[in-house]
Amino acid sequence: MIPFMALVQKDLRLWFNDRRAVIVAILVPIILSSFFGYVFGGQKGSTEMAKMPVLVIDEDGSDISRGLITQLAGEKTLDVKLSELEAARAAVRKGKATAAIVIPKDFGKDAGQALFTGSGENGAKKPEIGVLYDPSHTMELGMVTGLLSGAVMQVVSKEMFTGTSGREMVNESLAKVQNNPQIPVGDRKALRDLLGGVKELNERQDEDAQRGGAASGRTEAVGGLSMPYVTREEAITSGVDVQYNGYAHAIAGMGVQFILFMGLDVGIALLLLRQTGLWQRLRAAPLSRAMLLGSRTVSAALIAGFILLTLFTFARVAFGVHVLGSFAGFVGVCAAFSLMTAAFGLMVAALGKTPEATRGYSVMATLIMVMLGGAWVPTFVFPLWLQKLTVVVPTRWAIDGMDGMTWRGLGFSSAVAPIVVLLLFALGFGLVAVMWFRWRTDG
Repeated sequence: MIPFMALVQKDLRLWFNDRRAVIVAILVPIILSSFFGYVFGGQKGSTEMAKMPVLVIDEDGSDISRGLITQLAGEKTLDVKLSELEAARAAVRKGKATAAIVIPKDFGKDAGQALFTGSGENGAKKPEIGVLYDPSHTMELGMVTGLLSGAVMQVVSKEMFTGTSGREMVNESLAKVQNNPQIPVGDRKALRDLLGGVKELNERQDEDAQRGGAASGRTEAVGGLSMPYVTREEAITSGVDVQYNGYAHAIAGMGVQFILFMGLDVGIALLLLRQTGLWQRLRAAPLSRAMLLGSRTVSAALIAGFILLTLFTFARVAFGVHVLGSFAGFVGVCAAFSLMTAAFGLMVAALGKTPEATRGYSVMATLIMVMLGGAWVPTFVFPLWLQKLTVVVPTRWAIDGMDGMTWRGLGFSSAVAPIVVLLLFALGFGLVAVMWFRWRTDG
């Protein structure tokens, strides 16, 4: 036991004496996690999200098109500016605008006709609003088109029911419906009743406006149709009035990434021993293969645990990140991940031949694991098939487990699966390391 502890102490002393390694392992993930945490919401969701730049080309110039622009400009997620078609196309192409909305000529008139009759002027198709968009922003495109649909519905209906041009169009549409033999009799009567009711409503509003205006000196505009519901947004976290803290996920992600890199350094350090006389000295000493590998595993796991402890302590002090779930579950996930990292480093040493070649493919494998595990961006933004695939990636379980024990506030039962899976990965990596580990320098 004494030689085993001496080997562990030697590894720890060497790591802490390398100030550059300590700084890189702790300071860099702190900087990166702080940045990503701020980008993804920050503490208590206080970060103001950047508005999407949207350009609007108004080729119509009607009351409806001007009202539509005003409606879109009032959206808190959009930064709306007027532009010309070619200039807007160039801006979208260069990535300076997320999308450009082209309101065609006669849109107001055709849209008003389509609202009542289902087609534009003289039976033409419904008017089309052009949307030029940056293909790298497909997620934002869905938001823009959704806001556009709601704005068009509200502005067009408002103008048709209360606007001057809308009233004229109601009268025209009523005459066309009465004299259009292509419309079935039943539909013709229903449309005539609808338009007649709108006309009567407009007349009553005129009378009320005249009486109210004479009495109070003002008139009030009546709004158009709008969505028949409102949404009440509620973020589901660990409890009522507990805000989501984006730094918790960022700290977990960056910690996992740089601890894996530390595990690679442990494995590559073993390969370097083969190129020096230290390996022969260890071989000559009364040390078994199990003792050497075991001491490396324990020392690497302790270093990984120290890095996680430092990162989350910093996150608690600087950003208010707390373990809102099971503390035992949090410790268990961190310990299991630390062991998995140590075993992964030993497997790299066992499978590698030279430090130079091993570093290249092992770094690539680590970055893939980090990316698929959700360290850079949450896995819910992945395609569905990729989300299912990532369950075979150990980093996914580590990050999900840490998230569950911190901002999600889950109990110990939710940490059992991540702990078990990470320990199974550690066992698998360890078995591969023992089976492929070359004790002798001659292979």
